[in-house]
Amino acid sequence: MNERLPFLQQKTSRLTVSPGVYLMKNKDNNIIYIGKAKNLKKRVTSYFRNNPNHTPKVHKMVENVYDYDFIVTDSESEALILECSLIKQHRPKYNILLKDDKGYFYIKISKEAYPRVTFEKNTLSKGEYFGPYMSAFTASQTVDEINKLFKLPTCKYNFENKRNNIRPCLNFHINQCIGLCQNDISQQEYTEIISQVRDYINNGSEISVKSLEEQMLRASENLDFEKAARIRDRIRAISKAGEKQKIFDDDLKSADFVASSVSAGGACISVLKYRNGRLFDKQIFPFKENEYDENLTENFLSMYYLSQEDVPKNIIVDEKQENALLLKTVISEKCRHSVKFTFPQKGNLLKYVILSKANADEYLSINNNRTAKEIAAVEELGKILGLSKPPEYIESYDISNLSSSAIVAGMIVFKNGRPYKKAYKRFSIKDSMIQNDYACMQEVLERRFNEYFNGSDEGFKTKPDLILLDGGKGHVAAVMKVMRHFNMDIPVYGLVKDNKHRTRAIATNGGEISVSKKSQAFILMTKIQDEVHRFAISYMKSKHTKKSFSFELTKVKGIGEKKAQKLIVEYKTMEALKSASPEELAKKAGVNIETAMNLYELIQSM
Repeated sequence: MNERLPFLQQKTSRLTVSPGVYLMKNKDNNIIYIGKAKNLKKRVTSYFRNNPNHTPKVHKMVENVYDYDFIVTDSESEALILECSLIKQHRPKYNILLKDDKGYFYIKISKEAYPRVTFEKNTLSKGEYFGPYMSAFTASQTVDEINKLFKLPTCKYNFENKRNNIRPCLNFHINQCIGLCQNDISQQEYTEIISQVRDYINNGSEISVKSLEEQMLRASENLDFEKAARIRDRIRAISKAGEKQKIFDDDLKSADFVASSVSAGGACISVLKYRNGRLFDKQIFPFKENEYDENLTENFLSMYYLSQEDVPKNIIVDEKQENALLLKTVISEKCRHSVKFTFPQKGNLLKYVILSKANADEYLSINNNRTAKEIAAVEELGKILGLSKPPEYIESYDISNLSSSAIVAGMIVFKNGRPYKKAYKRFSIKDSMIQNDYACMQEVLERRFNEYFNGSDEGFKTKPDLILLDGGKGHVAAVMKVMRHFNMDIPVYGLVKDNKHRTRAIATNGGEISVSKKSQAFILMTKIQDEVHRFAISYMKSKHTKKSFSFELTKVKGIGEKKAQKLIVEYKTMEALKSASPEELAKKAGVNIETAMNLYELIQSM
């Protein structure tokens, strides 16, 4: 709790409703956060409410605010530009700071009589460099593509000291090398080929093909049909490669596909860059949990594109942005050409947005020791339920009974999309002696949160991000009474089953939320429901078996329910009990040898 809240609230009550930028400061007068607002008073007030619903990052930031300053602007677009400029200048702790996780990579044309095209991680050696590329995969893939399309040598032979009768390598025989070692290509012609490579790297396949067609025509006019044939083959190879790479129509030859992924351990934004109809580069921007808020993508788009020189005309984003028109206006003015934002819901563009998101998911999966599907499932579930962040810690409950006996409940935990078995709990129902699932569920949750507030069991000390009940609206309504009693703001939903006992939807107080059976969220929900049902059933069966066995032992005169239970606790298994001698049974049960002999005979007959 920030002790300065009364002062900050009073100051904000007099703030202007004009657009502008606000600068949050700590007690050392250091700027810790910079933001923009269409309405300064409304936006800044939202930080200092008594009962805010902030993300962890914003909550931490507000705790450290001692005072704030502000700059009034003429328009929201002016505020956006000023915000980006001030963030770059001051680099506040709680703002998004674009830090690419990788180094830079290059394509190199070596400086020698017969240059090679190679993939490099630095620019230390002599040569002509292209880049930098953010993605090692994109740069190395482009080098492989160039060497195959132009049939450049990749062997270690020194062509400056060419000799006759050199045995060609396999690449020459399979038509993937022009065969410099055979002395069929002059240095001048090879220099022309390297010039074509430069065109291809800089301008892409379409311009390269036009240039090559002109060269082929000149070679034909000069009656150099062999050279013309080699250029023709090169044109065909480049055109074929271009067809494979073409992903959208001619109006979208250059575009960025932007997608985000959020998990419990942080977030990531992926930018796939397509230029001249082909994948040109990829950038990954990771963020720790305290480095972003609910406006992650919008803040990223403004910071990233207002600092880029290469801004395409088309920016395709995975989710619709509230201030898309403002971003479009400001970015278009900065880069001096029209920029279009698209938020596809279907079709070919969505396919490549999903590909960009898959890159972000994979990055998080590697860094969080989780699979990309697990991360996607938890994130998708959070969005379906309208949660402010993906549910890292999910608890699920199920009641299991056999008639009115052996009524039990199981509590399982899924942490970051995986079963967290060390936190599983079992409950024997105490208060409800009849089959009343609603009352049983209430009892279980009451006991669970009593432990949370007053108990000593560490397994109950974690507050869940989400509670899922094996049941429908009635179960949710019953448990919500418990939540209100404990003043807990945990989202509660019910898992509804169809006639095949499979998860169909999530029931809330207001109805049902349909979930596509093809989604990762549905798969996760089904896993949770199956696991909690299995866990509760196994406990009920175990308890019922022990109770039935205990009843059988009481058929022996002199063996009551307490003595029967004592024997079960002592020996635990039927095998152990059967191996006990009459003398041992007499001692453990505290009975005479005659009663022990009768007990022994009963046990052996079971």
